[in-house]
Amino acid sequence: MGSVLIYPEVAKTPGGGSGSGKDENVVNGHKEGDANPFAEYMWMENEEEYNRQVEEELLEQEFLERCFQEMLEEEDQDWFIPARDLPPGVGQIQQQLSGLSVSDGNAEDIARKSSLNPEAKEFVPGVKY
Repeated sequence: MGSVLIYPEVAKTPGGGSGSGKDENVVNGHKEGDANPFAEYMWMENEEEYNRQVEEELLEQEFLERCFQEMLEEEDQDWFIPARDLPPGVGQIQQQLSGLSVSDGNAEDIARKSSLNPEAKEFVPGVKY
């Protein structure tokens, strides 16, 4: 009792089955007037080309990600990070050096005792006078 048979003659009559009552021939779920009943499956015609294109895009994306990761690793190596790149104990020397200063209080004494000529031309490397 589960299945119902519909004969084509009965289906075409008004009220005798499914449909709107118009005479439309339906073949494989498509109307007879459709341009290409297999239009939704046409992508399968070029499936190998489509697969190749998708595979190329995936490989390109993977390559770009690998290059980007290598670039980040190189950047990390190129940056100078004192805590990582200097030997132990250098930090103390840096602190001592930063504590040193030159006092300008004796600048006039140094200038008076200097043997340099204050009227001399400015030194330019590679130029002979």
